[in-house]
Amino acid sequence: MPLPSPAERPYSDSELTLTEDTLLSLPDGPLHVVQDGPRAAPALLLLHGSAASTTSWRALVPLLTAAHRVIRIDLRGHGRSAAPAEGGYAIAEQARTVGTALDRLGVAHAVAVGHSSGGYAATALAEVRPDLVCAVVLVNTGPSLDAFVGPDAATITPEQWPPPDELVRAFASTGFRPGFAIPQDFVDEVRAMTFDAFAASMRASLTYLGEGSLPDRLAKLGKPLQVVFGDQDRRWRPASAADYRAVPGARVDWLPGSGHTPILEDPAGTAALLLAFTAARAGRA
Repeated sequence: MPLPSPAERPYSDSELTLTEDTLLSLPDGPLHVVQDGPRAAPALLLLHGSAASTTSWRALVPLLTAAHRVIRIDLRGHGRSAAPAEGGYAIAEQARTVGTALDRLGVAHAVAVGHSSGGYAATALAEVRPDLVCAVVLVNTGPSLDAFVGPDAATITPEQWPPPDELVRAFASTGFRPGFAIPQDFVDEVRAMTFDAFAASMRASLTYLGEGSLPDRLAKLGKPLQVVFGDQDRRWRPASAADYRAVPGARVDWLPGSGHTPILEDPAGTAALLLAFTAARAGRA
């Protein structure tokens, strides 16, 4: 989907390129937030997956700011955000922290977008703050435990931490289509995490999913849903994306040739689906 021409844009070029990188001071420690685009535009919240950070969205952000105020958050224990004060990484707690951050930013409503396990935080945010989330977008987020086909995170042990680059790349390889070059900044960010944050965030995702599948959770919420799935995913069965059709009105799309991380592998294709979804919602408003 091409960006609108300058004459068609409701915001100036300076607003579209406006970036603000901050550490929000919250009761349980600082939370890293990056905002791009016009502050008056509809809010689009981007939540990364386990062992990732706000940087995983960098290729996508410039494609979204003509239509949205794009807000990226490092979840607790990831990127530049502090670990949870009490050591807890439960998905619902991560979601409450995100909700508090959006309140601080003056965001009343947002479309919550999650990549991989970030989709669990996006869904949990809709559960704990239904007033705040107006729609949900899931990008390669596994719907249930039986759809998982990836490697066991336990293959990296505390004794190996911080893991060497080659071990991180071996573990991360299934997160992309075969032959895709894993970004060095991703490798560096994994190595910069604590082992507790790495392992506990993985466990928290599995616990959340074990307590209820995402299609079941989302069907109860009644929020508009867009699902995007790379058809070459090697962590979650690509066909499992169809499980989300159990959610009334859900839109499910596969991106051909993309693996588990289309936000990096095919940002243009991912952005086109996301913008079509938000534009259709705006047209019905």
